[in-house]
Amino acid sequence: MRNIKVSMGSSFVFFSALKMKQPIIVAIALFGCLAASSQKRYLSLAAFNTQTAMPFGKFVGLFTDQFHPGIEAGYGINTSVKEKHDWFVEFKIACFYHRFVQTGIPLYANFGYRYKFSDRFSAETSLGAGYMHSVPATAKLKLNDDGVYVNNKGIGRMQVMATFGLSVGYTINPSAKKPIAIFSTYQQRIQMPFVRSYVPMLPYNNIMFGIKKAIK
Repeated sequence: MRNIKVSMGSSFVFFSALKMKQPIIVAIALFGCLAASSQKRYLSLAAFNTQTAMPFGKFVGLFTDQFHPGIEAGYGINTSVKEKHDWFVEFKIACFYHRFVQTGIPLYANFGYRYKFSDRFSAETSLGAGYMHSVPATAKLKLNDDGVYVNNKGIGRMQVMATFGLSVGYTINPSAKKPIAIFSTYQQRIQMPFVRSYVPMLPYNNIMFGIKKAIK
């Protein structure tokens, strides 16, 4: 009976772990299918400033108030391309420093729509979601069994995030085989759960300036 219980327990752990990994497996499979597609692809790199505020609560202040810098790299695929309209998906990784609060490492996917006013000018809107790793900027102390406070910061906390972005872009050389574009994005990001007891959701406003380079 003991062996049967151990076997059943091991099976439960195995199937629980498998169930937890299913979304990751699906995401990897989706990324692989998109990456192997024949659609146009591009890389992006952007620098940004971020500040905590209610959604759409900061814009001018992003240029004049506190500076919390970040950098973001992306890989994009145009899943549908028309004369005036594009649909796209982007996979992004970023890192930012919010002074006195945290260092954040977002890893997320964007799904968006692009309208092309001309060969050079365009506007985009996108929705995104993903994972964010948060490393507290200050010491986190814990009282041990000896009555001494020790640092309990660890490697950080796992967080969930959601984004909404509005962008404008300008293509420098539209006739080139692999054109280059510059862009600016006004992004809203919500991080959760930040502090479950009193700040379950932490909203950020971001202003980004970057460059895109077609790779196919």
